[in-house]
Amino acid sequence: MVGSVSDKALLEDQVQGDRLALAGAGAWIAVGAHGLEASIEALIKKYPTVKKVSVDMAGVERLDTFGAWLLERLVRAFAERGCETNVTGLKDDYKGLVDELRNVKVAEVPSRTGGQALTYAISSIGENIVAVASSFAAIVNMLGALVVALLRVATRPRSLRLTSLVHQLDNVAWRAVPIILLITFLIGCIIAQQGLFHFRKFGADVYVVDMVGILVLRELGVLIVCIMVAGRSGSAYTAELGSMKMREEIDALQTMGFDPIEVLVLPRVLALIIGVPILTFLGSMAALYGGGLVCWLYGGIDPDIFLSRLKEAIALNTFEVGMIKAPFMALVIGTVASVEGMAVKGSAESLGRQTTASVVESIFLVIVMDGIFAIFFASIGM
Repeated sequence: MVGSVSDKALLEDQVQGDRLALAGAGAWIAVGAHGLEASIEALIKKYPTVKKVSVDMAGVERLDTFGAWLLERLVRAFAERGCETNVTGLKDDYKGLVDELRNVKVAEVPSRTGGQALTYAISSIGENIVAVASSFAAIVNMLGALVVALLRVATRPRSLRLTSLVHQLDNVAWRAVPIILLITFLIGCIIAQQGLFHFRKFGADVYVVDMVGILVLRELGVLIVCIMVAGRSGSAYTAELGSMKMREEIDALQTMGFDPIEVLVLPRVLALIIGVPILTFLGSMAALYGGGLVCWLYGGIDPDIFLSRLKEAIALNTFEVGMIKAPFMALVIGTVASVEGMAVKGSAESLGRQTTASVVESIFLVIVMDGIFAIFFASIGM
């Protein structure tokens, strides 16, 4: 007999030559199962040479996941030694639970020390490369699905979810106006203040107007707006689609014969493509206003001089560059948010992980696209 007196009713052992007979009894449940776990560990160490092990579970009245896992641990421990193991007497109500745990594979944690450290590092790099390639493939696949859905809507205009489009446009553009105006206004103020502080050393205060106008209209206006939209609307899209995926609403749409891309994704992406250029224009104007205000109050540059210098410093193509970027960046944000939302599994942890990935990937791709556009426009003289 192994274990304390209270454990004897839960597990009894008897040796017959090279055969070990075990008999379970009572309730194998989480409450009070620590003693049973200790008994099983002691049994495994006590009989290292037995060839056959039989476990009679006829006397077990109650069995939960904890108890079933202890039984599986006992069977696996002896099986790893080459022992012939056999479980009998298990009630029909518990066979499904035990069979399910029997299929669970315990992953071994690879060693990261010694000679395997380099192998582990290389394998990690390979896994990350594969993950990046998979994400890129998923984004391309989503873009293709969006094009197909858009062509389908173009042939049947009545199928466009106009109500959903207007609702998403309200969320993306109209409700984002206050925070966009505030952030871009402050950015314009900061650029102008820092420019005045440094340019004043060379007596070139007026060139701050050139810097503010070109930076805001070509680069920072659209970049700041898209980063804000990725953090605000992109994360919301991922969370909404992920919640629908968790509640199997997307599966229900497919069962009813609807295309989730056309119903859920297309209106959101179109709302971004329409809304982001509008926000970019408003944000750029707010940044210029903030820069002009600082130039007036901090640098002594009158508004008339500021506007006159601004007209000389910037051309129409300076404004066009920023506006051309906006819809492409909006498309990337909407696509990435939709891909990550559709990738959510059935847990809250997965939802949080994909939402974080959506924001990070969107901001990264927006910055990369801004660099690519900068090279492209420089090559064509814009």
